[in-house]
Amino acid sequence: MVSIRKSLLQFVFAGSYMKRWNDKLRPVELLEVDKQAHKMIVAWLLYQQNSDDLDDTSRLRLGSDIIEGGIFDYFYRLVITDIKPPVFYRIKDNAQHYAQLSAWVLDELEPLVQPLGEDFWGRMRGWVQRPEKNSRADRILDAAHLFASNWEFRLIESLNRFDDEIEDIGASFDAKLAGFDDLKGMDSLRHATGAVGRFAALCGQLRFQKRWSQTPRIPETSVLGHMFLVACYSYFFSLAVNACGARRQNNFFIGLFHDLPELLTRDIISPVKKSVEELDAVIKEYEEAELRRKVLNPLEEEGFGGIAARLSYYLGLEVGSEFTEAVVDNGNVLAVDFELLQSRYNHDRFDPRDGRMLKTCDTLAAFIEAYTAVRNGISSDQLQAALWRLRDKNRRTVIGPVHVGALFADFD
Repeated sequence: MVSIRKSLLQFVFAGSYMKRWNDKLRPVELLEVDKQAHKMIVAWLLYQQNSDDLDDTSRLRLGSDIIEGGIFDYFYRLVITDIKPPVFYRIKDNAQHYAQLSAWVLDELEPLVQPLGEDFWGRMRGWVQRPEKNSRADRILDAAHLFASNWEFRLIESLNRFDDEIEDIGASFDAKLAGFDDLKGMDSLRHATGAVGRFAALCGQLRFQKRWSQTPRIPETSVLGHMFLVACYSYFFSLAVNACGARRQNNFFIGLFHDLPELLTRDIISPVKKSVEELDAVIKEYEEAELRRKVLNPLEEEGFGGIAARLSYYLGLEVGSEFTEAVVDNGNVLAVDFELLQSRYNHDRFDPRDGRMLKTCDTLAAFIEAYTAVRNGISSDQLQAALWRLRDKNRRTVIGPVHVGALFADFD
């Protein structure tokens, strides 16, 4: 039995407080949740390019290992947040010390993660207790982790020339990243060349784009970090409804990319979209046109049609919305409803993906952003109105066995 609880949702959100490069001069705040989002986007790009030799079952397993490995690593880092990376790597080099630290981390995580089910909790325990992480999924995640960290470092590098650590840090990144050049696409990613490399760099810029930009909040959240929250929440909901492996995987990546068009239009709040008749449709039409021009067409032109096709499916371009349930039946993308998805199409062979559930997770993440700000003493008419509207809109929402209204009610 899988249970989704307030404590877990807030724990995932805690990465919005974790500042990165906190001992360096920074042009903007760099946050853990943003880095995790960028890391998982890069991991997905590497996954797409380094799984062509696998059969469907092995490919699906690799994708699941990447997703869960990324989530497990994030949870681990949230617990050891006060340990600086150089100290942590020293601990990892000592098997006994690392085992002791990991046992403590698991004790801290158990009450938060175990409600997601014994299977998920068992996989996390196995991941934490496995000393050597050298599988294909591990290497893809390690490469993506280094890429995202290096991307942040290059932002602050020129501002910290006075710091005698900077040159060594830069050289260390170069050497470590070069060790992953055997992965397809890594060279393009490292040098931001080609459509894939430019796309990865473009996604990183979503950390600069703040949500609720006209409303003061603590903490502020970016579009990039929000996408990672929705991805995680979608994966947890997928476990709760007993989604098949392909559906769980699709739902995570849909959450991770669902606001990608905001690279091109900025974050436009719902009241503005709804203020003028048909404005929402005009914005969506413009988003799709720009998405095709700046992202999908360049990918297709350079031979990455498979990546472009997956992005199109995740963003719901064939069915009109990323929040519409869809399946692939006999090669055709079909829009379906949740009940049909759950009863007939919940099998890997249909490549199923949720819609309404993704929208619920998007709403839940927005609610937690507003709720946390108010709890931190930043109360405004806009935030109070948003809390009331989101809670009221979802008070009767039920997704499979999950009563979403009751979950919202837990945030008193």
